[in-house]
Amino acid sequence: MTVSIALFTRDLRLADNPVLDAARRSADTVVPLFVVDDEIVPDRCPPNRAAFLASALTELDAGLRDIGGRLVVRRGHVATEVARVVAETGAQSVHVAQDVSAFATRRENALRAALSTDAPPPRATRVVTTARRPDCTVHPHSAVITAVDPSALAPATGRDYYAVFTPYFRRWVDTHRRRPLDSLRALAVPDIPSAAIPSVAELSPGQPSPNCPTGGEITGRALLSKWLTGPIDDYADRNDDLAADATSHLSPYLHFGCLSPVEVVHRTDLSTDGGHAFARQLAWRDFHHQLLAARPDTASTSLRPGPFPVRRDPQAVAAWKEGRTGYPIIDAAMRQLVTDGWMPGRARLITASFFTKTLRLDWRIGAAHFLHWLVDADLANNQLNWQWAAGTGTDTRPNRVLNPLRQADRHDPDGTYVRRHLPELAHLPGGAIHRPWRADLAGSDYPAPLVDVAGM
Repeated sequence: MTVSIALFTRDLRLADNPVLDAARRSADTVVPLFVVDDEIVPDRCPPNRAAFLASALTELDAGLRDIGGRLVVRRGHVATEVARVVAETGAQSVHVAQDVSAFATRRENALRAALSTDAPPPRATRVVTTARRPDCTVHPHSAVITAVDPSALAPATGRDYYAVFTPYFRRWVDTHRRRPLDSLRALAVPDIPSAAIPSVAELSPGQPSPNCPTGGEITGRALLSKWLTGPIDDYADRNDDLAADATSHLSPYLHFGCLSPVEVVHRTDLSTDGGHAFARQLAWRDFHHQLLAARPDTASTSLRPGPFPVRRDPQAVAAWKEGRTGYPIIDAAMRQLVTDGWMPGRARLITASFFTKTLRLDWRIGAAHFLHWLVDADLANNQLNWQWAAGTGTDTRPNRVLNPLRQADRHDPDGTYVRRHLPELAHLPGGAIHRPWRADLAGSDYPAPLVDVAGM
């Protein structure tokens, strides 16, 4: 009886999962394996992502049990634990989603090294009947984490990534994408030991945000179906309306792979204004993954010099993080980040621009704060969106500074969004909430603006 391993990473789903599908096609039995990686847990797994991951793993295990399988959980170094499962089962292949970060590249290289015939076999957790190390190959699968494989689109310049989004998007829209795969109906799993699904406390010592969304494929698919049957129609017109909260909220489910980006694009009607605008955001996600795949250094290094000298101001950094800048639109967004583990794309852009171009602080500090709190914190999207806002990234307008007051007047004209997250200013009427210094705030500890901007 042949055995393969489906190593789950950022593809925590059964529907349209090429990793699981290939593992099932290549062997009689499959080990659906998730390794709680000691390189990440607990020090580098923030609480919101830990909470989402724990619930996503629980749903994944339940889904596998519905088709006769189960999720096998191990804890330790990924390559070591995979090699241990290979030794226990005699598995001949390991299937894993191709990812773009430097960490993912190291993980894949470590897997190949651990499974090479020259590597000493690890100590198995049970008696192994085979006397020799089985031949086992690693099979990375593309278009699992992104809708389009990062290497599938290349510009005519000879570079391996696009520097400008518009020509990339034109190619992205027209490129061939595989059709979504059907979910497996049955799965046989070898009888090997498994740890329990990790709790949030085991994954991270911190406390999750009170309104952190629940992870999992079932939850994500329900949200996707709801999004595609109505709200998406208004997306082109209302996606920047902060009060309306008119975005999909699908980003955490895409980040953890509870939803397939290929399926999301396949189910989106690109012929409509809303569908086209939504697909454009999915393409931005792929665009950033392509850039990070080609330039992994951009996760921590500016792609180009910034338009302004960077200041060091710990007090300003702390005020921004705490939502105490004196600009309600900034402070509301930063408070939402902590209470919800999420904020709308427009709010992310406003707060990042304020941090990098108005306060002139290092984008890496702001990006790290977002990485800690955002439940959808995707390295490619987060870091490269921050570089875009800072004017150090690709396809950016370096000297464009977003005035927080003009942004507030345009995207939250009645102050509804700010009122939702800043209760201490909720008594101020309408748009007056965006300029509290003009009102009588006797007895309030709401701070004065950190800096002056036009329109005060």
